[in-house]
Amino acid sequence: MRAEFPDFRLGKVLATSFTGTLSERHGDAVERIPTPQRLVDWLVVNGLAVDSCTAAQLDLARALRESIHAVATAAAIQDALPASAVQVINDCSAQGRAAAVLTPEGQRRWQLSSTSCVEDALGVIAADAISIVAGERDGKLALCASPTCQAAFFDTSQSRTRKWCDMNTCGNRQKKARFNANQRKNPRAAE
Repeated sequence: MRAEFPDFRLGKVLATSFTGTLSERHGDAVERIPTPQRLVDWLVVNGLAVDSCTAAQLDLARALRESIHAVATAAAIQDALPASAVQVINDCSAQGRAAAVLTPEGQRRWQLSSTSCVEDALGVIAADAISIVAGERDGKLALCASPTCQAAFFDTSQSRTRKWCDMNTCGNRQKKARFNANQRKNPRAAE
């Protein structure tokens, strides 16, 4: 990763990991794909390697990201899905021409129509979002309990009661804040 950019927040679910390229949406927002090259980097890390990306393709990727976030948020709170966001997801899914291929190790990998086709990669991400929102995968959409984050994430924990999008960031931050607040209330507890 390039040192001048914040690290990617990688998860196990492609669509919600993609929405995590903009974090702290309700605080000091952190854009993790500020340039076309940074989108290329994110796609490579997630098995959707492309050679290049234009500014227009970056704009399309951000529109898809925000549409997935809007739809996932609505689904998580059991609200009506925003029609314009659904349309963006469907359009991206339909434009992509990626194929699922089986590796010799028995893993699924995505084969894009060409190594410069960002639209194929976005189609894979859109299709992943569709499968999650449509309930085709085992888990449930939830929102991060962090008041500054509130990212949509796909909870696959056994109890489906996960509170944070990422325990290493939002979860630890919230636990540390709670600990510090308790220390201020009861300074003798630290002794």
